[in-house]
Amino acid sequence: MAKGKSKPGAKSGAGDRHAYREFGPADPMARAVPDRPPNQQTVRVQVSRKGRGGKTVTIVNGFQHSPDALTALAKQLKAQCGTGGTAKDDAIEIQGDHAQKLVDLLVAKGYQAKRSGG
Repeated sequence: MAKGKSKPGAKSGAGDRHAYREFGPADPMARAVPDRPPNQQTVRVQVSRKGRGGKTVTIVNGFQHSPDALTALAKQLKAQCGTGGTAKDDAIEIQGDHAQKLVDLLVAKGYQAKRSGG
């Protein structure tokens, strides 16, 4: 077998190696974020179409929750709006223009929600 070639199905182990890591946990998603109660959080709700091929997305950011809690909250908000979305980078993205509805839902849950942008 030629040098540099591997057999099909053979594990090379390249996925286990790290080139350089000075700071931070081994898992970048495992960050220590305290779950603050909703009444101590101010979140911003804005509508955006940038970088999405003209599709409208409502972005809610400013959360101080763990990734699991943020995902659970995103699931509840998506169900209330009847649409899809995702939770990433301490923000929740909901497909479509649901800014006012999200502000009302978040205020009902105890968050200090404000509409941002036009």
